[in-house]
Amino acid sequence: MNITTSTGKAVSGSTSPNYLPALALLTSLFFMWGFITCLNDILIPHLKGLFSLNYTQTMLVQFIFFGAYAIMSVPSGMVVSRIGYQRGIVVGLSVTGVGALLFLPAAAMVSYPVFLGAFFVLASGITLLQVAANPFVAILGKPETASSRLNLTQAFNSLGTTIAPLFGSMMILENTFETAAQEAAAVRMPYILIAFALFAIALVFAFVKLPKIEAPGTDNTQTGGSAWQYRHLVLGAVGIFLYVGSEVSIGSFLVNFFSLPDVAGLTEATAGKYVAFYWGGAMIGRFVGSVIQTYIKPARWLAINVAAAIVMVAATMMLPGSLAMWTIISVGLFNSIMFPTIFTLSIDGLGRHTGQGSGILCMAIVGGAILPLLMGLIADASSIRTGFVVPLLGYAYILYYALAGYKHRQG
Repeated sequence: MNITTSTGKAVSGSTSPNYLPALALLTSLFFMWGFITCLNDILIPHLKGLFSLNYTQTMLVQFIFFGAYAIMSVPSGMVVSRIGYQRGIVVGLSVTGVGALLFLPAAAMVSYPVFLGAFFVLASGITLLQVAANPFVAILGKPETASSRLNLTQAFNSLGTTIAPLFGSMMILENTFETAAQEAAAVRMPYILIAFALFAIALVFAFVKLPKIEAPGTDNTQTGGSAWQYRHLVLGAVGIFLYVGSEVSIGSFLVNFFSLPDVAGLTEATAGKYVAFYWGGAMIGRFVGSVIQTYIKPARWLAINVAAAIVMVAATMMLPGSLAMWTIISVGLFNSIMFPTIFTLSIDGLGRHTGQGSGILCMAIVGGAILPLLMGLIADASSIRTGFVVPLLGYAYILYYALAGYKHRQG
């Protein structure tokens, strides 16, 4: 694998002087899209009350947001292939900033469809960032440490998801409103601040010198074909679909679940703050996981964490009161290393098809649109507690992938 500096000289990925600064800059992207994505968990109960929605209707937020990954991943891959990783990041940040600003007319009009449109634009920009940044981090260094490196950057993603519920609860849920217009207007300032931060980061990426990278070749890379011919990638895409869907399903219902009288009976504002423990566990797990995976094979560590998540979700469905609250919160810790580990296991050995493989995996993030909607249907028909069967089944498949599905077998 070669990294080319701005002077055009090829240097080793492990000795490039640009390696650490580039990685540091990329972590800011992971932080921002984690923050924005997790803020949805606070907006969901807010919009549910504002527009008097049922659970299924409320989950349209996640359906639209993560549905953008299915629609925009392939075009995003084409954009990155045409203009490169760095310019792709600048465009992605700019589109995400525009999406944040669209929350202003949505609030002024007090319109749920306009809010959904803003979510779509916001997610389209994040999709482009994901397509550009994830393989950039995976390739920017030694292949054997790719999983550890991506876990480290994902830890900063989790820092964003940990701060967002606290930020959203204070800025949105703790306020009292006399009219629907005031309630809708509560989202304006948070998204103005987000837009400002996004445009500022875009300016940095527009002028900074990042190393130009090329996907590594492998001995078994064929001159033809595509990433779809790799079985472990396809199975990994299913794993990403179910992981993101499971994680988002849980996160989307936490505020409402914690507010139930037979669980913890918390107010929405207090429950929103407890959501930070769920995402904070993911942050801790990723920092720890980035170290552990230098000693334990990623697939084995993935299997251990998935098995623990299965136990905790099953316990949540059976245990009474606040015990159920803490068991579902603990799932965040075990979620921590799943996405980056599945991602790196899936693109391992793809060679020149790595870019296409990344696009396929990012497209699979659409699971965050489908599974929460399914859980919403079950919650409306029965209860949120019963709805946790959706992530439970998702984790069961990921356990299979960690034990056998990740193994290379082309065709």
